[in-house]
Amino acid sequence: MKFVIQRVQNASCTVEDVVTGQIEKGFLVLIGVAETDSKEIADKMIKKLIGLRIFEDENGKTNLSLADVGGSLLLISQFTLYADCRKGNRPSFVKAGNPILANDLYEYIISECEKSVPNVQKGIFGADMKISLLNDGPFTIIFDSDEMFG
Repeated sequence: MKFVIQRVQNASCTVEDVVTGQIEKGFLVLIGVAETDSKEIADKMIKKLIGLRIFEDENGKTNLSLADVGGSLLLISQFTLYADCRKGNRPSFVKAGNPILANDLYEYIISECEKSVPNVQKGIFGADMKISLLNDGPFTIIFDSDEMFG
């Protein structure tokens, strides 16, 4: 599982000119699911995400979590995080989870995040989404479950 986490001042997702999710201060999280992923892996990734301290405190140190700043989440499914570009110029996506598994885990991640984050917004799985954001910093962190827990 991969999370690309961007600290944002604001972010939104639009599908066919309809806003499906919009947040102010918080994290825009692009979520990639591999065929080998499970709810147990998702739980570890969620725990790490929710506890991530990358907001500045009164001394300018990145020491505050999402809860500390009253931040929100915008969660977006993105199978292209599993693009394999080693051969040729056209990416292969064979390492991405099948759509049923990926959607189930994406929905699971949303529901688990909603238990501890008051404002969780989302995109639409499999849709052609337009994502707008104002990256704060810029500050972007990548979680890869294989590297973190493998």
